[in-house]
Amino acid sequence: MPNSIDSTSHRARLIALEGIDGAGKGTQAKRLYEALLDAGKRVTLLGFPRYADTRFGGLVGDFLNGKFGPLDQVHPMLASLLYAGDRFESKPVLEAALAEYDIVLCDRYVGSNLAHQGVRFSEQERAERLQLIHEIEHEIYGLPCADVTILLDISAEASRRQIATKAKRDYTEQAADLQESDLAYQQSVRAMYLELANTEPGWCVVECERDGSVRSVEEIAADVWAAACSA
Repeated sequence: MPNSIDSTSHRARLIALEGIDGAGKGTQAKRLYEALLDAGKRVTLLGFPRYADTRFGGLVGDFLNGKFGPLDQVHPMLASLLYAGDRFESKPVLEAALAEYDIVLCDRYVGSNLAHQGVRFSEQERAERLQLIHEIEHEIYGLPCADVTILLDISAEASRRQIATKAKRDYTEQAADLQESDLAYQQSVRAMYLELANTEPGWCVVECERDGSVRSVEEIAADVWAAACSA
C-alpha cells in the first residue's frame, strides 16, 4: 500500500474506527495498523473500553453484563459517564501515545458513546444530550478529538451473524452482551451512526456489504486504507 498518509505535524494523527457491534472493527483496526507499519509509520493501536485496565472499564463490563439492570433501566446519560470515565482514566496512555507515535489508532472512541447513548435519548433532548457528551469528553476531561473517524457500516442482521463467531471476551462469559443481543437496538444504533457520519466533522463511511453479502476482509481493508489516506 502506498505511503500516502501525512503525519508530519508534531502531534500524532488520531484515527478512530467505529461501527455497531460485530462490524469488524477489531479486525480492520489490526489490518490498518499492519498496513501503516509496512508504510513506515510509527503507529500504535488502542481499544476502548479498556475493560481490564481501568476502574471505569470494569464498570462498563458490569453494565454490559446486566449487573446494573436491563438496558432500558439505565439512563443513557449515566451510562455515557462510564464510557467517558474509561477514556479519562486512559488519558495518560493516550497522551503518551500521541507524543510518541505518528498515528494513534483507536478501536472505538468518543463516537461510540455518541451513537450508543444518543439513540436512547428522546428526539426532543438528543441534540442537547449529545452536546453534553461532547463537552464532558473533550472539554471537561480534555480528551483530543479524532482527526478521522471511519465508520464501518453493516446491517444489524449481518453483524449478529459475525458476533456469533467471536472468540470469548475478557469482560463477559456470554456469547452476546446486553447490547449485542438486542437486534432492534443494534438497528437503531446503526441509524444513529449514519446520522453522526452526516453531521460530525471528519467522519467517512466504509460499506461492509454489497448486494446483500458481507464483503471480504481484504476489500473492506482497502477502503479503510483509502479513507485513512484521503481524510
